[in-house]
Amino acid sequence: MTLAAFFDTHLAILPVLLPAATAVLLLLVGDAAGDTSGQHGHHKRLWARRIALASVALGLVLAARLVLEADAGALRVYRVGDWPAPFGIVLVVDRLSALMLLLTACVALPVLVYASGGWDAHGRYFHALFQFQLMGLNGAFVTGDLFNLFVFFEVLLIASYVLMLHGQGRERFRVGVHYVVLNLVASALFLVGVALLYALTGTLNFADLALRVPQVSGPDALLLQAAALILLVVFGFKAALMPLAMWLPATYAAASAPVAALFAIMTKVGVYAIVRVHGVVFGAEAGDAAFTVQPLLLPLALATSVVGVLGALAAHTLPRLVAWLTVASVGTVLAALGLFGAAAWSAALYYMANSTLVIAGLFLLAELVAAQRGEVGARLEPASPVAQPALLGTLLLLAAASTAGLPPLPGFIGKLMLLQAAQPHAAAVAVWVVVLLVGFLTLVGLARAGSILFWSVRRELPSAASGASPRLVLATVALLGLGVAMSAFAAPLQRYTDAAAAQLLDRRAYAEAVLGPQGLQTRTTRPYRIAPEAPR
Repeated sequence: MTLAAFFDTHLAILPVLLPAATAVLLLLVGDAAGDTSGQHGHHKRLWARRIALASVALGLVLAARLVLEADAGALRVYRVGDWPAPFGIVLVVDRLSALMLLLTACVALPVLVYASGGWDAHGRYFHALFQFQLMGLNGAFVTGDLFNLFVFFEVLLIASYVLMLHGQGRERFRVGVHYVVLNLVASALFLVGVALLYALTGTLNFADLALRVPQVSGPDALLLQAAALILLVVFGFKAALMPLAMWLPATYAAASAPVAALFAIMTKVGVYAIVRVHGVVFGAEAGDAAFTVQPLLLPLALATSVVGVLGALAAHTLPRLVAWLTVASVGTVLAALGLFGAAAWSAALYYMANSTLVIAGLFLLAELVAAQRGEVGARLEPASPVAQPALLGTLLLLAAASTAGLPPLPGFIGKLMLLQAAQPHAAAVAVWVVVLLVGFLTLVGLARAGSILFWSVRRELPSAASGASPRLVLATVALLGLGVAMSAFAAPLQRYTDAAAAQLLDRRAYAEAVLGPQGLQTRTTRPYRIAPEAPR
């Protein structure tokens, strides 16, 4: 087998193996933070940065390759150990998975460049932990079964626990304890939901679940609905769905800027899981368990948007304002998912990609601004003038316009797609009112912050001596620029998200690709029984 053929055969698992192998290599290189030998420690840190950046850049190339392949309609299935599904571990890359891999890489590379400007030296094993988190994120997006989704959830969460405390500090430790405890409770509930699903269907493979769930009826269907609701609690907590989102603002605001920016993609793992489980497995063809969460998801999502933007208006620091906007953007995405239609799901995917990039960029921008305001820092109160008012002010203006949904920026396109998709829905008026109101209040909140940061300055105080380093500015511009650039490629991106939404709803094609034609026939013609029939 040639190297190209080997690469092509194992392409689906490389986004998981690459960060895992990189993390191990970085651990072998050692941690410069624990090296007191000066020059030797500097060389260690330099090599760690080079290895980590090269790995993430290669991951971006792999993700782009998978997106191009998925855009052509291919659905790549990788059976670990060549065990047939649903009995073995299977990885599946469709349009949605490929999009999420690319989005993760597009966030990770600028964030790592930013962190390599000095933040990685504030704690131990930053780069190894960063790679482990990427492993968990990528694994969650490509896994084809619910149990391994739980496994990759735990991998990314364990890494996030330590990254959350990176740089230390009393406030980080305080909110970090809450973050760990709440996630442990959510993980326990995840196992309960998984156990119920397995007991009722005999499988955890997504493709097989989509075939088995419609066969469950009677009293067992009620238990199946209970399992779906338990999983909604778990995924809703991860995605920051109200009333389960109150942990997020304090946690993200307390984290260091690059860590908070990386965490912007972490909430999307919960969104992704809701699409896979509640949108597809418990979707229109789920029999007695069809649309189990529909009565809850849309109203809770709209409430999430409203509470998020109100929290942003009340925020007293710029990082906390951005953290609340994270909640508001998640609410908008989940509202689109709650409409349960191909057009609405396409809008959700488009808006999610844009909002993730912009929110991640805003976390980096918040630290750049705070570093130039003296002792006041990120607090929204008058301070000395910043050293780079034109650059930082322009970046904030572009981010605010896109987040609020002003034309012709991508945030406007995503919200317009959502409003058009909501027209035939019974809750169309509520969706229109909330989306437009949240957009207006988002603009008000960011305009208020901008006026305080750049206009309400105290001239008697000395300005910052110098601006941010080119590395930090470049990383921030890259993230915000990617978000803005989506408007230039709006048509092909919308075609991709339209095709991704349609592919999600084609459950039979997904099942045939994963299980094979013979496996599909076997699983549909032999219904699963909870217990054997009593002998006659």
